[in-house]
Amino acid sequence: MGSRGGIGRRKGLKIPRLTTAVPVRFWPRAPSLEDFFVKLFDWDFSAPKSEPLGDHEVVFTSEHLRGKKIALLVCGGIAAMKAPLVARALRRRGAEVVAFCSPDALHYVGKEGLEWATCHPLVTALTWKSEHLSGDQDFSAYLVAPATYNTIGKAAQGIADTVISAVLASALGRMQRGQTQVLFAPTMHGSMHHQVLIENCKRLVSLGAKMIPPRDASGKHNLPDEELIVAAVCRSVSQSTLKGKKILVTGGPTPVPIDGVRRILNRFRGRLGAAIHEELLLRGAESTFILGDGAWQPAPWLPIEVASTYQEYREAVVRHMKLGQVAGIFSAGVADYQPKSIHSGKIPSGQKSLNLELVGTEKVIELARKTDPHSFIVSFKYLEQVTHEELMAVARDRLEKYPVVVANRGEECQELTQVSYIVTRDGEQRFEGKARIAQGIADLLEKKLP
Repeated sequence: MGSRGGIGRRKGLKIPRLTTAVPVRFWPRAPSLEDFFVKLFDWDFSAPKSEPLGDHEVVFTSEHLRGKKIALLVCGGIAAMKAPLVARALRRRGAEVVAFCSPDALHYVGKEGLEWATCHPLVTALTWKSEHLSGDQDFSAYLVAPATYNTIGKAAQGIADTVISAVLASALGRMQRGQTQVLFAPTMHGSMHHQVLIENCKRLVSLGAKMIPPRDASGKHNLPDEELIVAAVCRSVSQSTLKGKKILVTGGPTPVPIDGVRRILNRFRGRLGAAIHEELLLRGAESTFILGDGAWQPAPWLPIEVASTYQEYREAVVRHMKLGQVAGIFSAGVADYQPKSIHSGKIPSGQKSLNLELVGTEKVIELARKTDPHSFIVSFKYLEQVTHEELMAVARDRLEKYPVVVANRGEECQELTQVSYIVTRDGEQRFEGKARIAQGIADLLEKKLP
């Protein structure tokens, strides 16, 4: 995740690429090719079936910025066109957003567009109200996105001759007094990346500002995914006791190979593990997510490490536990069995039957506990065709080994919905939905970890 406290790429991590998925449609009969293209590309003039939402409203994805007021400082680069998307993404996490915009930025983004996205008047000039001092605005963070070469240089050298640089001069003073956070999302052509830029960025970081890693594309520093930008803001303003703590999360299946092509894996895909990882990151934890390769991958901004096989998963867990983790959350559906021998190459197809001898695998969670005995282990237990009482009995037995057990019944788990019970010696708590389960685990860690 880059430098401490930041979010970005780290050597050995694989960031999934954004893909476009065609929505699943259910047909009363087998569709013809003509049906498919008509439904997909030609509107049938039907009215919207989705739930109505006010023109200025947003669908909340979390409350990590609830009660926080964010100043969005928009500089004069082409990436300013994305500022309304950044503002809306901040609001989806619960923030109130006020935008400050340089005159040059208005070449690339409309005043009305920013006011629509923020629901606040746009500040484009300084008046007798002393907007740059933000005296009547208690901003939790100042986000400069996009942050141009010029603005970074002015902020680092103490120049305050525009609305953006004047606001930053005051913001940096507030930051040094512990009253706010300042974040920059640099965007510029690659030819502008030289020692002057580096020194100016280092100077701002030394004062306490944060630099959000730009997206590298076409020889330029591009604005990152707005969700990554917002995640960086969430982390910077977080007051969680998990902030800065190293936590390992696992999820998904751990495939075991039959031959060079075929694998055995279960139906778990790691969605809950991804939700836990995201929740921890947004609270400021140094979370690492090992995801077993099962085709599904989480949001592109989430840093992950993919384990293609059970053996890769085992090695990755041990490697990270050796680095020291205050907690390990093991939600992965680890393979219990693997073929006794793996066929070299590809087993010929067309055989009437294929016999495989399976042997038990090593319990990776036990290896993790032995590797780092001081780590707080969260164990998961999944059962089917049992009563709730039977599930709780099994979970309580596991408390002899682990301080927390997250218990699930197959009858209460569907593909995208889930009911889980977080079981400790203090009792059990029921949570419904992956996001709520993730929040419950994070809340428990805040109480239990030193």
